[in-house]
Amino acid sequence: MLSKKQLLTKGILDVAPHMLSVIPFGIICGAIGIELGFNPYLVYAMSIIIFGGASQIVFLQLLSGGASALIAITSVGVINSRHLLYGAVLSEYLEKLSFIKKLLISYLIVDQGFAESNKFFKKNKTEENLHYHLIGTGGTLWVCWQIATLTGIILGSFVPEEIGLKFAIPLTFIAIVVQDLKKMDHVLVMFVAGISSLIFFNAPFKSYIIIAPIIALLVAAFILRFKK
Repeated sequence: MLSKKQLLTKGILDVAPHMLSVIPFGIICGAIGIELGFNPYLVYAMSIIIFGGASQIVFLQLLSGGASALIAITSVGVINSRHLLYGAVLSEYLEKLSFIKKLLISYLIVDQGFAESNKFFKKNKTEENLHYHLIGTGGTLWVCWQIATLTGIILGSFVPEEIGLKFAIPLTFIAIVVQDLKKMDHVLVMFVAGISSLIFFNAPFKSYIIIAPIIALLVAAFILRFKK
């Protein structure tokens, strides 16, 4: 059995490689907020409250484009609704925790942290206090994200576009799924999700963000049933 400290450290080390893409991503988010004319304090507060790169960028762009606060908040909610799936997957490992602890830990769960912790949980189901690994991944991401956003607010607008920092946005998600490209059934599910998002791209309220993963999940369920 690993101690709480060992689990925490393991989480930090597992998620560390993702910082190569997360930090530039955070700098971009901070820089975009300033370039769109928002108050630096608002941009940084948003980074703490929302704590989600794609959501923050969409939120800023909608508000700067004249969209109402309701539309902006709803759009962020739709984008972040994928976290409902994360919660469903992790629930079996966190069921013994109190509601307050689950609530606090849920704030730290983002894409990269979920990917690494879920991978670790599957291989170490018998370990106790697995949530410390989740705290390690999420806490590391949170600290680095806040520092990166603050750096973007201060220096982001001076970074030359030729450096290509914007590529860090898709890169951070590629890093999450690259390990799953080794399995054909995983590739098939990803392909279905991608095609579905293109087909339903013009769905009302940008609901393709929800429709595509639901279709992919149904395909994944069918593949699992077929394999059994």
